[in-house]
Amino acid sequence: MSKLSGLGGRLYRGETSVDFIGKRRRWYAFSGVLILASAVALSVSGLHLGIEFKGGSSFTVTQTNISLTDAQAAVAASGVAGETIIQKVGTNKVRVQTGALSVAQSNAIQDSLAKQFGIATDAIDTQIVGPSWGKEITRKALYGLFGFLIVVLLYLAMAFEPKMAIAAIIAVIHDVFITVGIYALVGFDVTPATVIGFLTILGYSLYDTVVVFDKVRENTRTITSTSKMTYSQAANLAVNQTLVRSFNTSLIALLPVGSILFVGAGLLGAGTLKDLSLALFIGLATGTYSSIFIATPILARLREREPAMMALAKRVSVRSNATVAASSAPITQGTQGATSAEKRGPRNQPKRNRRR
Repeated sequence: MSKLSGLGGRLYRGETSVDFIGKRRRWYAFSGVLILASAVALSVSGLHLGIEFKGGSSFTVTQTNISLTDAQAAVAASGVAGETIIQKVGTNKVRVQTGALSVAQSNAIQDSLAKQFGIATDAIDTQIVGPSWGKEITRKALYGLFGFLIVVLLYLAMAFEPKMAIAAIIAVIHDVFITVGIYALVGFDVTPATVIGFLTILGYSLYDTVVVFDKVRENTRTITSTSKMTYSQAANLAVNQTLVRSFNTSLIALLPVGSILFVGAGLLGAGTLKDLSLALFIGLATGTYSSIFIATPILARLREREPAMMALAKRVSVRSNATVAASSAPITQGTQGATSAEKRGPRNQPKRNRRR
């Protein structure tokens, strides 16, 4: 515990440092594995789109002490084949979602649910979403996503610098792709709540990245005039200085989201919460990871290719070599002086005039 106390201060002052930039190939390899797994999951399983995107019918029954088993039995008794999603909403509602149905099939499910739960067919909340409406919602969601990325890219380019904007957008795409891949692997439905979760994690990922980049800009503002460290070293110091803040902020954000996911959706069975909570939980974790391990190393790599930063790296290398040589020079001279003193004996001493 004594080593952990004051860790933030030591990281900020540079007394303790983790080489995030120097070990960037490890982080790139780990992210590559995650991206490859996400690509495989998307190609094999694909995304399970909700009825809001692909069209279909939804039947909601409200009753006290309602159970999923009764709803499943009612759907089976209706004789309607096809993919059916049955989930509990709150404590007294059950929602049955199906694909596109004809009028006769929709009436059959309503009659079967009404008979199973002993209610009138008018008490069942029925919603029918056509395929054209689903395509329109999908198109608007994609427009919103691309519009968000373009606006963020322009803002970061004006507020910071273009290369910071490029690194931030790469990190955001990294986060979204991994989150979508995990969605395909788990098999959760993609609903409008999922899209809201995606947009939320984009904002959070950029927030954490902007915090780190702001410290990088502060550390590198006069870096070419001082020639004390390279751009990568200054960027690595910035990551270490903001490491504790990023960890604390992410932990505080993950605790309530984890409660919604594991307690609300897992234990209490609130199915409508799992779409939003899973996207938020995965996105918050990957957003924190990418701002430290992906965005800043990419930025350092882009800046190190500039002629000014390459010249700076040479000056820092020459200066460090000169410092090492200067620190070892007094030890060598002292050794030589001691050796010459050892060689001088009584015979080598100058003769003195004796008094007569």
